[in-house]
Amino acid sequence: MQRPRVRSFDGREMPLPTWTAAQAENWLGRWAMNLMLINVSTRKLRRAVRLPEGDVPAIVGDGTSKSAVSRRFVALSAERLAEWMASDLSKFDLLVIQIDGLHIDDDLVLVAALGIDGEGRKYPLALVEGATENVAVVQALLDNLIERGLDPKVCRLFIVDGAKALSKAIRRTFGAHTPIQRCQIHKARNVVERLPKSLHASVRRALRQAWELDDADKAERLLRNLARRLDQEAPGVAASILEGLDEMLTVNRLGLPLKLRRSLACTNGIENMIGTVRRVCRNVKRWRNTAMALRWTAAGMMEAAKGFRRLKGYKQLTILRAALVAHANKHHVTNNVEAKANAA
Repeated sequence: MQRPRVRSFDGREMPLPTWTAAQAENWLGRWAMNLMLINVSTRKLRRAVRLPEGDVPAIVGDGTSKSAVSRRFVALSAERLAEWMASDLSKFDLLVIQIDGLHIDDDLVLVAALGIDGEGRKYPLALVEGATENVAVVQALLDNLIERGLDPKVCRLFIVDGAKALSKAIRRTFGAHTPIQRCQIHKARNVVERLPKSLHASVRRALRQAWELDDADKAERLLRNLARRLDQEAPGVAASILEGLDEMLTVNRLGLPLKLRRSLACTNGIENMIGTVRRVCRNVKRWRNTAMALRWTAAGMMEAAKGFRRLKGYKQLTILRAALVAHANKHHVTNNVEAKANAA
């Protein structure tokens, strides 16, 4: 495209409003980013924006070379990352927050958060980097959420994959009685994979039977009985079943209906988002630095958000809201009684 130039009577170049507006739109940069997010490589972008036998020939400096496309993607993805990580979260009525880690390299882990509001809509919330999925990294993620408007006094359900660092940071930030649900799918997989094949079906059936019970106390008894049965053949697996048992049955203790329990007893929502991130990053052969990993992962998370569907059982989220309010009130009264007892 030929750039028009206009000069004033004294010889100075005058800006053209139409040209300035066209530059501000950054059509080529947005087009390049969109193509890269659907796995078009920078080397093939020129072919993607022109017909192979078209009558518009490619010219030198048209901005479609692999280096120019890469520069545009870096600039635009960095801009969107900064804007996203500073966005206001107070406008979201979040009832559920899922947290999980994405291993990029041996010494690089990204921890992401996904929120679900009272109408079942899902939102990518934040992303932080660290060497491992430890308490300090998770704490940095939670601090970022609070700085951007997430009220720590509101009781919410947190869903995690079972890492102890996640639970520790959540309880330290939002209170010791914050409801945390460990992913039942992760727990079942970890338990079954450590057993001989002859026990897989029976153990999987026992776990499913316990998790689908409405009575949390009865479900806990079934799991303890299963651990006792496995204590001789696989004592390590028996201990694994009992480890974090309270957090395995949080959705049962909240009294949620079965359909909603199935949706909130696992980290499938954030796992699906991470799957989209891996697809988007498929063409990346070498991570040059942490900033690059953050840019690409955030771009993948925002790409995943375009295809988000409402949570299965979202019409029952009013039951979850009432259960969280009752849970908060119960433990607020308990804390007040304990405080008075300690003062006496």
